[in-house]
Amino acid sequence: MNSLFALTLLSIVAVAWTKPANTYTDKWDNINVDEILESQRLLRGYADCLVDKGRCTSDAKALKETLPDALEHDCSKCTPKQKSSADKVIRHLVNKRPDLWKELSAKYDPKNLYQQKYKNRIDAVKGKP
Repeated sequence: MNSLFALTLLSIVAVAWTKPANTYTDKWDNINVDEILESQRLLRGYADCLVDKGRCTSDAKALKETLPDALEHDCSKCTPKQKSSADKVIRHLVNKRPDLWKELSAKYDPKNLYQQKYKNRIDAVKGKP
């Protein structure tokens, strides 16, 4: 009986030890980010939700709830797809929609902390499609 208990305990510890890092849900990893960025209406809808100017779809609401934590912790809980999509969105906003970039920055980075923290990344995407 004791060996069964020990074996069960060791199995639990092994599973817990090998568990992947805590990440945000990958439920939305298959969203077509390019489609959103190419559509003024969709992009504006997401932006309006994020800055409390409009209604939120379930996807936009999830982004709005996750964004502050992702910014604060350098997207450490993001899946690889989420990191790639975030880079694409930042590149698009910085280069093609500075008006939205400014609006979102005012809401999520009023003290310019993240702009400074990620300055090298932001500068690296300027002028790149």
